Order: sequence, then C-alpha cells, then structure tokens
Amino acid sequence: MPPVLAFGAWLKNAACLLDGSAAQWSAVHGDLGDPAACRALDASVRRLAAESPLPVAAVAHDLHPDFFSTRLALELAAAWGVPAVGVQHHHAHIGVTLADHGLEEPVVGLALDGVGLGTDGTAWGGELLWVAPEGWRRLGGLWPLHLPGGDVAAREPWRMAAAALHALGRGGEIEARFAPVVGATAARGVQRMLAAQLSCPVTSSAGRWFDAAAGALGLSVRQAHEAQAAIALEALAAGWLEHAGVTPADGLVDPGALERLDLRPLLARLLDGPGGAEAAAWFHVSLAGALADWAAAAARETGVRTVCLGGGCFFNAVLSARLAERLASHGLRVLRPRATNCGDAGLALGQAWVASRQLAFQTGTVPCA
Repeated sequence: MPPVLAFGAWLKNAACLLDGSAAQWSAVHGDLGDPAACRALDASVRRLAAESPLPVAAVAHDLHPDFFSTRLALELAAAWGVPAVGVQHHHAHIGVTLADHGLEEPVVGLALDGVGLGTDGTAWGGELLWVAPEGWRRLGGLWPLHLPGGDVAAREPWRMAAAALHALGRGGEIEARFAPVVGATAARGVQRMLAAQLSCPVTSSAGRWFDAAAGALGLSVRQAHEAQAAIALEALAAGWLEHAGVTPADGLVDPGALERLDLRPLLARLLDGPGGAEAAAWFHVSLAGALADWAAAAARETGVRTVCLGGGCFFNAVLSARLAERLASHGLRVLRPRATNCGDAGLALGQAWVASRQLAFQTGTVPCA
C-alpha cells in the first residue's frame, strides 16, 4: 500500500509514516500545548515525507478541529494535493493493536483512556467498538460522568468523586463529604455547579472513573501530574493482591447493556465502604470483570472471537492482567499492542492504519499485513 503520514495525538505527540507494514516514527515531541512541540512536529512530518521512497498518498489526523496537528495536516495535504483523513481517537487506539499484530479481520475493541473527541462532539474515553479494515462503529460507552469545572476536574479527583455522587442521585452529600478536605466554599460550589449543570460537560472517560475511585477513597485531592491518582490506586491494589485476594462484584454491573456500562454501583460501594487497599483491589478486579463481560457480550452479538485493547489505561498492569484473564475465560483471543506504546505516544500508527485501509477500500486495493 502507498505510504500514509499520521500526525499523532495532542498529548505525547509523535508522527508516523506507514508504508505497507513498515512504520517510520518521529521522536516523541511532547504535548502540543507547547509551541516547541508544535515546531518539532512540523519539522518531523516534513522530514518523514521527504525521506519516504514513495510520495505520501494521504495524511491522517485527529478529529479535533482545533488541534495544531489537525491544522497542520490539512495545510500540508492541500499543499501536497493528497487527501486528509480524520480518524476518531479511540478508533485509532484499536488500529494500533491491529497494525501491531498485522491483523486484517473484524474485532471488538475496548479503548480506555483519559479523553478523545467523539463523533458526537462529546469527550469519550471508555469505548466499546466494532472495528474492521473496511470500517467501524461505536457499540457503547461507559456511563457518563460530568466534569464539574471542565478540564480542572481531570486535575482534581475529588471533583470526579463528587460527580459520581451526583450521578448516583446523592449530590446533596457533596458539601458535607468534601468540605473537610477542600473547604466548604469549594465543595459547596461544586455541589451547586452539578445541581445546575453549569460548566459540567460530560465524558465517558475510563480515566475519570479511576479518578472518581481514587477521590472516593481519599487517595488524591489534586494531581501534580497526569494519572497520579490512577497510579496511586493501582499501587494500593497491587500491594493487596500480592498477598491476598478479593471477591469481585459479579452481577453488580449489567454487561448486557452494550450502549452504556453503568459503573455507578462500583462507586457506590467505594463511597460507602471502609476504603483502604482491599477496596482499591476490589475496584480493580470488579471493574476488570465488568469490562470483560461487556466486551464478551459484544463479541457474541457481532460474531467475532478477538478482542483488541488500546488506550493509556492499559498501562495499569492489574487491570490489564485481570481483564485478559476474564476475556480468555470467555474463550476469546485478547490482543494488546506489543511493540507500540498503548497510549497516545503510539496513536499515530493507528491513525495511519485506519486511513490506509479507508483508502484501500475506496480504490479497491487489498491491504497488506
């Protein structure tokens, strides 16, 4: 197949040139909120195009119209006279796994991460997909949580725990629960914000559910760096599971409702329970079981036998191992990226894979693994 040049993600940006099954990578530039990273991406994509043995046939980019990477891709596509293909973020995450394994068949994809723009204009991040070389569709997403204050909620896990209380119909408890931690003014403000639905966009993000769990257990109030709360939650769970087991909450979450996997019962247990390492372990094991059963239900409905995993949440070794075990118990093949970063640093490979398959089906050519 002719080469496709992908411009990568907003966070941990890296570009990739996919020529058949061979991928050429740029360095990781960093986050595109940094002008230096934007300049580095510009230089990298021009270099990858110039060094390609064949002319670039298309460029691939994220769906978000305001990303520097999207604007640059559209600019260079016009200058080079080639198509620019927008690729949804979570579709691309599953594309990474398919490209990494050289797979050309329909799969169920489970994409779990912090955020990516969905086709409906909302923030996705906990997605169940059907993906094939010829196309894809969203089968379902995690139960949405509100982000009180918008992006600030991703930096303050207590806000996500408050959002979980609101989602449970218990918003009136927010001030009393969190005032001792963050102060009465902040807690009362978030309670009112959620009640009035002011500055509270919704997200299906798995990362924000992990933040809510960490906030519910009092592990993190404010994060100094990305995924700090989720890492602390995983470490606590791993320490417990190294020496003891837990009984997962089978039946607490209904995996048969593909459109929405309702995790609220798990958070209710954390909010009302004793907390500690055992609770962190219970959350991981129960979440893995619910996610696996959800994906297995989708596999039965779509008639596929392979589940592909992608997204930054799969850096979590406890979640990944338990999820893979449960999926295997359903008789399913489970694939994760092998040689490629499962998070945003590897996203460009998935973007290029998706765009190259789209072009192949438009032109009637056969994709090469």
